[in-house]
Amino acid sequence: MKQRSLILLGLLMGQSQHGYQINEFIERNLSTVTDMKKPTAYATLDKLSQNGYIDIHLEQEGNRPTRKVYSINESGKQYFYKLLIDNLSSAEQVNYQSDIGLMFIDFLPMDQAIPALKDRLEGNKKLIKMFKQTPTHGIRFGVNLAVEHKIIMLEAEIQFLEKTINNLSQLK
Repeated sequence: MKQRSLILLGLLMGQSQHGYQINEFIERNLSTVTDMKKPTAYATLDKLSQNGYIDIHLEQEGNRPTRKVYSINESGKQYFYKLLIDNLSSAEQVNYQSDIGLMFIDFLPMDQAIPALKDRLEGNKKLIKMFKQTPTHGIRFGVNLAVEHKIIMLEAEIQFLEKTINNLSQLK
């Protein structure tokens, strides 16, 4: 819940928004850092409101249905800063799902394991190319840092895969 709260409060730090705006922004711009779905975002927003971190007011535009507009309040800003500092200062243990396959690679013949790793390598090269094409954000550099972090992690993964493929090829 803390990471979800951090994302939602961070989005509200910039401006008050209705749920649709928040969810659209998450889907379009934050899919590399979160897989938060709309129901989870709304449930988290409701929880943040219940805990006194955000305010909700209803807005009516023309004939459109009434919608909730979420705004961060002073208590929410303080909670956001706490979550942000906790997040930035925490060492993170990353669990890569693909490490499960590496653990059991010994059970696969090398003529199948090596091509699978090569496919993974090519997939990572496509990802890194995509991230390198991400336009830089001029106003806030935090987004640039997150993209740079993804690129560096992918470069390390590519280096690891190239070395592993080379080592396994010598075992054949």
